[in-house]
Amino acid sequence: MANATVRVRFCPSPTGNPHVGLVRTALFNWAFARHNEGTLVFRIEDTDAARDSEESYNQLLDSMRWLGFDWDEGPEIGGPHAPYRQSQRMDIYKDVAQKLLDAGHAYHCYCSTEELDTRREAARAAGRPSGYDGHCRDLTDEQKAAYVAEGRTPIVRFRMPDEAITFTDLVRGEITYLPENVPDYGIVRANGAPLYTLVNPVDDALMEITHVLRGEDLLSSTPRQIALYKALIELGIAKETPAFGHLPYVMGEGNKKLSKRDPESSLNLYRERGFLPEGLLNYLSLLGWSLSADRDIFSIEEMVAAFDVTDVNPNPARFDLKKCEAINADHIRLLDVKDFTERCAPWLQAPFAPWAPENFDEAKWQAIAPYAQSRMKVLSEITDNVDFLFLPEPAVDEASWAKAMKEGSDALLRTAREKLDAADWSSPESLKEAVLAAGEEHGLKLGKAQAPVRVAVTGRTVGLPLFESLQILGKEKTLARVDAALERLAA
Repeated sequence: MANATVRVRFCPSPTGNPHVGLVRTALFNWAFARHNEGTLVFRIEDTDAARDSEESYNQLLDSMRWLGFDWDEGPEIGGPHAPYRQSQRMDIYKDVAQKLLDAGHAYHCYCSTEELDTRREAARAAGRPSGYDGHCRDLTDEQKAAYVAEGRTPIVRFRMPDEAITFTDLVRGEITYLPENVPDYGIVRANGAPLYTLVNPVDDALMEITHVLRGEDLLSSTPRQIALYKALIELGIAKETPAFGHLPYVMGEGNKKLSKRDPESSLNLYRERGFLPEGLLNYLSLLGWSLSADRDIFSIEEMVAAFDVTDVNPNPARFDLKKCEAINADHIRLLDVKDFTERCAPWLQAPFAPWAPENFDEAKWQAIAPYAQSRMKVLSEITDNVDFLFLPEPAVDEASWAKAMKEGSDALLRTAREKLDAADWSSPESLKEAVLAAGEEHGLKLGKAQAPVRVAVTGRTVGLPLFESLQILGKEKTLARVDAALERLAA
């Protein structure tokens, strides 16, 4: 049943290129919001001035638009909880941190990094948990004054409750964390800069987020956030604690978590190769969720209609590039031809196209497009598939030439040329019969007979249906290319 109160957020950091794990998180949040007729808040976590960049920020917005994700509140749209960039909300975090200090939910910690490291090592050696040991939890005013006199600048640390924290994860079920495994943690640096551990829950509270759907790598921070929410509710800053759902890891090669550094993780790579947004999203949705056991191909609308985060599988999902390509190929075939030709447009011009713009022939392109559409995995393949139509001479792949032009190929090509010259060029079937007849004269089946013809005319051993390609190229150019191949073989 639709739930109009659902408010979810997608809150990436503008550092580097967006990666497919991030896109999968965005997809599940977007689908959950749309399925429940709820609100998607798009928020930018740009508090790390050293790593964040305006270029990455613009790239994030562009990627969201390319993928077809709309948002209800956030950059370029605004909303009742603006601003939606954390770098513009610093005064809010400062105010909340002070309220937590005043109410005793947080305290100043004066421990140096060296002291913390020494005590952690000692705890490990003694077989105790090595998290923060509460050293500054209950300092007297005299102890604090002595630290200040030493010139120490404190961080702000949140005071965790001395009790177990249990919550029901929407994906993983009931989870309990014991207090010894969730020590007090920092929320403000010594220089006054707020940490992720503070800003993220505070924004979720103020923006009234009802469901936090995020990666499994953030699961261990959930008990901290739940404790912080309890304090924020007590202070009147939050209304309720959101429900949490932790999405499974996306694994790469060797069953390691797919990282930003893995080449196949970059969203830009998929855009440049000509993946369709709907093909890529269909595949990414399968990394942890499925529409039904026997169906891999579906539209984004079908996903939205069926999506429930409680159906997400908690087990890690392996990213399989070959399956991703196969699903994209299916989506290419589902396009109507007009849509397909329009989407190919970027790869038919500079910098991708190797032919001069004036040599591009729109009529030939429209004629070949339906044959190309049924054979492509990604749109960028179109350039190599159709270049023979628009280049003055075919771009000969030397390995293909060596493979196809065996002993006797010159005799076969001469016979094929005679038969093609006499054929009916209004029908691909007639051209096929011409090459078949040439092959029979030389004791070759069609597959062996057509290979030298294909390489002579297109430059490659594989490509679009040969006889339709010859017909679209035209009789004059086809015969001229066969003649050029015969000259090369004679030389």
